[in-house]
Amino acid sequence: MHDMSTAALQPESDAAREQLIARGWSALPASYRIPDKPPTIKEARAWCKHLAETHYENFHVATWFLPERLRPHFHAIYAYCRVSDDLGDEVGNTEESLALLDMWGRELDACYEGRARHPVFVALAETIRACSIPKEPFADLLTAFKQDQVVTRYATMQDVLGYCRFSANPVGRLVLYTCGYADEERFRLSDATCSALQLANFWQDVRVDWAKDRVYLPQDDMRRFGVTDSTIEQGIATPEFRDLLKYEVDYARSLFQQGLPLIGKVDRDLAVDLDLFSRGGLEILNAIEHQNFDVLNSRPSIAKRTKLQLALRAVTGKFLPFLRLSGQSAKGTRGKAA
Repeated sequence: MHDMSTAALQPESDAAREQLIARGWSALPASYRIPDKPPTIKEARAWCKHLAETHYENFHVATWFLPERLRPHFHAIYAYCRVSDDLGDEVGNTEESLALLDMWGRELDACYEGRARHPVFVALAETIRACSIPKEPFADLLTAFKQDQVVTRYATMQDVLGYCRFSANPVGRLVLYTCGYADEERFRLSDATCSALQLANFWQDVRVDWAKDRVYLPQDDMRRFGVTDSTIEQGIATPEFRDLLKYEVDYARSLFQQGLPLIGKVDRDLAVDLDLFSRGGLEILNAIEHQNFDVLNSRPSIAKRTKLQLALRAVTGKFLPFLRLSGQSAKGTRGKAA
């Protein structure tokens, strides 16, 4: 990995840190800032619900299939993830982002100590109490967002999966905790699905990430297939690049295959969501394949009609379990390169 210690970017004094935080907040929506007075739980939940339903249409669709009593918990978790991500990616300055993420981590600590101030943490405190969620998955997400500030290349697929362990897998575990599951078998299956979703997003967004000076394609795979940074920079999907993407897409499919049994190990409401997101991730991989693995000239996407079909199929699976994705196959294994 091209690594650069976050310690080298830490401000030397409290005053310098506060200046970085102030500048960082100015690049974000004013509503993100910590209020002078903590909101009530009702106000905090309304804040999180608004953020969730106005920022991510797929999240809004997914919550339709969840019991109403769980929706405020998922709104709080989404709001935490959304704000955390924005502190890392929407500020535009590495030192300011790191200072904000450190501050957010201290607010997380305060939340677990009963001193929540921000709407996210006021709402999250109730979710943490009701669902017995440990701090680790929330803290792991901050580790990933910090890593994105200082790591731009990954040597091997194991390194990429190490990143997914912090960036994607905690989200699945938070969902399981919220729905009352906390066992290692389900966590393991969830990790496979979440890592697969992260990889599908990476392969979809090779050009988008290049604009941020990030390459998630493993460096050893790039060398094996004869692909360099200049290939991505020039935006030319050479035969070598297409072969590399096919290899990575096949591996992502194999991870989806590993995680599919989870759909049959949860209640029907959660199974619909897991089915929907697995289908969506696999559809992204199909879209990449349909473009002959050229993600450099246009970003593969799923048509709204296809999204609706996926949702309908997932809902049907709720009542007709044999139609769930867990009974089907997602081809692909990570074998030797051609």
